[in-house]
Amino acid sequence: MARKTSRRKFLGLSALGLAAAATPGKLVRPTAAASERRNEASNPRSDISIRVTAGDERFAAAPKAAWRLASPTPGVDQIRLNPGTKFQTILGFGGAFTDAACYTFNRLSPGEREQLFHELFHPSEMGLSTGRICVGASDYSTKLYSYDDGDPDPDLTRFSIDHDRQYILPMLRQARQANPDLFLFSSPWSPPGWMKFNNSMLGGSMRNHFFPVYAKYYLKFLQAYAAEGVPVQALTSQNEVDTDQDGRMPACIWPQEYEIQFIRDHLGPLLESSGQSTKIWILDHNYNLWGRVLDSLEDVKFRKYVDAAAWHGYYGAPETMSKVHDAFPDKEMHWTEGGPDYTDPGYLTDWCKWSGTFSGVLNNWCRSITAWNLALDERGHPNIGPFPCGGVVTIDSQSRQVTRSGQYWAFAHYSRAIRRGARRIDSQSDAAGLGHVAVENPDGQQVLVVTNAGPARTAELQLANKAATVSLKENSVTTFVWK
Repeated sequence: MARKTSRRKFLGLSALGLAAAATPGKLVRPTAAASERRNEASNPRSDISIRVTAGDERFAAAPKAAWRLASPTPGVDQIRLNPGTKFQTILGFGGAFTDAACYTFNRLSPGEREQLFHELFHPSEMGLSTGRICVGASDYSTKLYSYDDGDPDPDLTRFSIDHDRQYILPMLRQARQANPDLFLFSSPWSPPGWMKFNNSMLGGSMRNHFFPVYAKYYLKFLQAYAAEGVPVQALTSQNEVDTDQDGRMPACIWPQEYEIQFIRDHLGPLLESSGQSTKIWILDHNYNLWGRVLDSLEDVKFRKYVDAAAWHGYYGAPETMSKVHDAFPDKEMHWTEGGPDYTDPGYLTDWCKWSGTFSGVLNNWCRSITAWNLALDERGHPNIGPFPCGGVVTIDSQSRQVTRSGQYWAFAHYSRAIRRGARRIDSQSDAAGLGHVAVENPDGQQVLVVTNAGPARTAELQLANKAATVSLKENSVTTFVWK
């Protein structure tokens, strides 16, 4: 049997011919407001608490490090911190509540699920605080479905979210019970098939004369979810606008002019006139499509309704997000999809890869990081699509044993320490092979996450006239916290 092509490889191949492809180059660090240029760092008032994931350790406490007066001669591997230069505010971290993930959670006993949800979502534990909802079926579903299947129904007389009442809505309510600050956004993989040229949810494209009906369809979804006690704070108009996945899964290709027309002339005005506060995020696809975002936002009427750009990490470079921010600094950046393959030998231990991704995303203006499926079984199921994705956690279909991925442990170093409302602060280093990102929490606590994907080494943290020498284990992610 032929091995499945990974999601990353497929999307990379599908993007090779794009005119907007990014040319990787040297990172140009984003600039902050001139009023925040001065270094406001005061002497730290506490020692540095340390948590490490490396080898057999998982977010394990390490001995504290002490600050001292900095030497005139800096250390070899130095990370310089400047809290006076601040960037974006952090919204949070989380994953997708796909039909498959919710089905998998629902297979746990009530007690097992309550324990796992406390671990994943409660602010005292992982504190995951963002979640993605699929509007109808994605590739990670138990079956193909929309909220209005069948023959053309332009009056939406059949519209119903009954499918979601079985386990999706209950899982969302339980997650929000564990974390009342859970921020939810939604993404459709395909409109109902009768709105498309191929009359199928598998691949193809929209008939644009159905745009007004589709806007009403989306509004009915938002209203129905709110009525179920699950309000949705933001939406994207289409998942992965630039591919129809060869018709192998729910998908819909959206040309740039379709996205502009749909949001500018239909969805945006309808949400506005209906009193909906749900934010609109565009693109919901890879970094290499940054040129499309820039060009679309030049349309003033379209830009009026757009709050943010949503990005996937399968192809291109995160630095391109800074190009969009520099051109439109009032538009937010959010990272809305990326996850492991369960077939990857590093599925359980690739925390350095994911932490490097997360620090790169945050250092290029993203306010949130939301992974793909929160949970799947040991075969990456349920799955009606072609990709071998794994969950943030795996729940065995027979034993119900929970296994935590490398991505889970990378998340731990961010979501357990970085609070909603934190501001990213400037961090600089000339040390090769060290990934880093720093933030200041609303209470003044400062956090530095360092990714060392190579051999063990010693590094020096410098904050104003203070310094601290810290050890970085081989292939490690380390979180440093002080006040």
